[in-house]
Amino acid sequence: MKKMRVGSARLLCIQVACALLVLTDWTHPLFAQAVSKDEILESLSGQPGDAARGRAIVLSRQTGLCILCHSGPFPEERFQGNLGPDLAASAARLSASQLRARIVDASQFNPESIMPAYYRKEHFTRVLPQYAAQSILSAQDIEDVVAFLVSLKQ
Repeated sequence: MKKMRVGSARLLCIQVACALLVLTDWTHPLFAQAVSKDEILESLSGQPGDAARGRAIVLSRQTGLCILCHSGPFPEERFQGNLGPDLAASAARLSASQLRARIVDASQFNPESIMPAYYRKEHFTRVLPQYAAQSILSAQDIEDVVAFLVSLKQ
């Protein structure tokens, strides 16, 4: 393999960056939201979340699957995960807009995260055809989970 000169490597990096800008889907719902630093400021659905419904999503082993990896103040749930941080601890240190951004796509903050992107619709691998171009949770589901997590602060 030929050694690439520094100037050639720099040019290649610039070309790749330009290609990524062209291929970026600026119509993606995440880009439509007001994103600032590490948070999504606006509600994804335009509606307030329902904390009771959010709790049901978090505890569901079919919908949110949150307690497979996270633990929290759920004495009725015997088997809670320990791979991710405790949900009450996360809620205590993050704002609602920061929680929203992490639920939408945690890999934006930690590329090594094993948490799924709950509101991304593309760039997945090995997805069954019936689930292609679908997010795991709806915009309102995300808002409900955020409302529940914020309620843990009280």
